[in-house]
Amino acid sequence: MNDKIKGIHQKLVVSCQALPHEPLHSSFIMGRMALAAFQGGACGIRANTKEDIAEIQKNVDLPIIGIVKRDYEDSAVYITPTMKEIEELMEVKPEIIALDATGAVRPGNVTLDDFFKECKEKYPDQLWMADCSTIEEALHADELGFDFIGTTMVGYTPQSQGDKIEANDFEIIRTILSKAKHPVIAEGNINTPEKVKRVIELGCYSVVVGSIITRPQLITKAFADALN
Repeated sequence: MNDKIKGIHQKLVVSCQALPHEPLHSSFIMGRMALAAFQGGACGIRANTKEDIAEIQKNVDLPIIGIVKRDYEDSAVYITPTMKEIEELMEVKPEIIALDATGAVRPGNVTLDDFFKECKEKYPDQLWMADCSTIEEALHADELGFDFIGTTMVGYTPQSQGDKIEANDFEIIRTILSKAKHPVIAEGNINTPEKVKRVIELGCYSVVVGSIITRPQLITKAFADALN
């Protein structure tokens, strides 16, 4: 693992993303958002699309977890679902590429196992992160040989519906940590400094925080809702 990746060990990664329907959707804005995150102490960035990543790379020299979110009619998978998205990301070469590892069938009826095998064969030097929603998925991704196991999708899939990442002192994360061979990156509703500190204490390699830092419309809503 290179020194740049070691830089996120026990540190904060900030997810700088804005989808087309969101008010901050702009590669320029995401570049500035990444700079603001860096100035606040972030040691890595998670970003969506080659355009945003290229702009972020102009603003900060931090390791990037890269993804491409894209919907396909024949699949529920939307995080880096096909080789098309991998090829786009390789144009900007993020340090880590994350992809859906929930077990849902990919476009063209491709399984995770076959897709990841193809990815590794084509780009053997690339580091890969598995975005998982359950303990079983995380351990399967670990067996497949993903370099990092992420809890990104907990609560966001049918099989994890109702699951809370922080439940029973992060029991999901603690179980994965106790059984996985590869480093675990905590992500998904890690939305307070206390939660960030706790998952690192438990042994996570790194922690990704997104909406509570970089989506002002959601931050505002929490304050407005408190008055309704």
